[in-house]
Amino acid sequence: MPDPGDGAATLDEGPGAGRLVYFVVLAAVILGLAVGQLNITPGLVIGLVALWIVIAGVSSSVQIVQAYEKRALTVFGAFERLLDPGIHFVIPFVSDTYQFDMRTEALDVPSQEAITRDNSPVRADAVVYIRVMNAERAFLEVDDYRNATLNLAQTTLRAVIGDMELDETLSQRERINERIQDELAGPTDEWGVRVEAVEVREVKPSQVVQDAMEQQTAAERRRRAMILEAQGERRSSVERAEGEKQANIIRAEGSKQSQVLEAQGDAVATVLRARAADSMGERAIIEKGMETLQGIGAGESTTFVLPQELTSLVGRYGKHLSGSDAGVIDVGSSLEGREFDADEREMLGLDDIENLAAGLPGDGASTNGHEVDLEDPELESDPSVDD
Repeated sequence: MPDPGDGAATLDEGPGAGRLVYFVVLAAVILGLAVGQLNITPGLVIGLVALWIVIAGVSSSVQIVQAYEKRALTVFGAFERLLDPGIHFVIPFVSDTYQFDMRTEALDVPSQEAITRDNSPVRADAVVYIRVMNAERAFLEVDDYRNATLNLAQTTLRAVIGDMELDETLSQRERINERIQDELAGPTDEWGVRVEAVEVREVKPSQVVQDAMEQQTAAERRRRAMILEAQGERRSSVERAEGEKQANIIRAEGSKQSQVLEAQGDAVATVLRARAADSMGERAIIEKGMETLQGIGAGESTTFVLPQELTSLVGRYGKHLSGSDAGVIDVGSSLEGREFDADEREMLGLDDIENLAAGLPGDGASTNGHEVDLEDPELESDPSVDD
């Protein structure tokens, strides 16, 4: 007979109501004897024995099966059938029933110490969820299906961990669960029990291994931090170099533009100085010649000999100022200043100078028949060329 406390199938001793009636009658008889209402006689003893037999017979013949269980019925020790949920009447005194809980049960696998494939000691525990699918097999094929499944789960857990490396046992819980469940499926099916799930709750390495893993994790984190810091510094250096490059380009462009504008200004100033020097030199010579002529004219002589250079210079200057070929020059009016005409403005590049002052690009000025390139800081000019 299995142990009701530890066995998978517990022996049912009949309905509790029959036993309750038996103890109530026995208590009443003892109380009657104690107060003197009943006397011990052979008839009383026979009546009590008969009552006990009736109560025991009724209690053993009536079986009430709960909705979540099944019962195995044996008569004279031979298996007869399974009793489904409900009320059943069996042969009294020679029939026994064994209860089987058909609900899912959780078996706690105690912590097991195992050695992994890379010789690292670990401790692991798990929970196995089982369910009786065939009560007849669970009754006939195995003595205690709960204890058998639990022992098989313990050995399987150690074997599965022994086939894996430490890193795998820590990171592949699902794989451990599936392997244990597959290993348990074959034997438990023969017992009429199905393993519904296996869950490894904890895989704990030894303290030495845990310390080594913590050091490894800290070193890995330091390495990643150094890499990120180096990448940040490199990116910062690249950004600074790019900024300096752009700044140098902008400064170079500004310096170039400044040099171009300065060269253009120098070129225009050179043209103006050359033109002014040419004009002022000729005018000074003519004025000096006129003063000389006045001094000569004050003399008594009526015949004068003038240098050809002086007459040519006076004629060219008068032609330039008056725009005529007249031989008589009105010195007072011809030597007065006047505004530059369109040709002179083009020759001196005054329009380009105004455009440069306004920030507009110039087209260059033509002086003395030569094109002045305002983009070129070297300006070639010949102030001696005739206008």
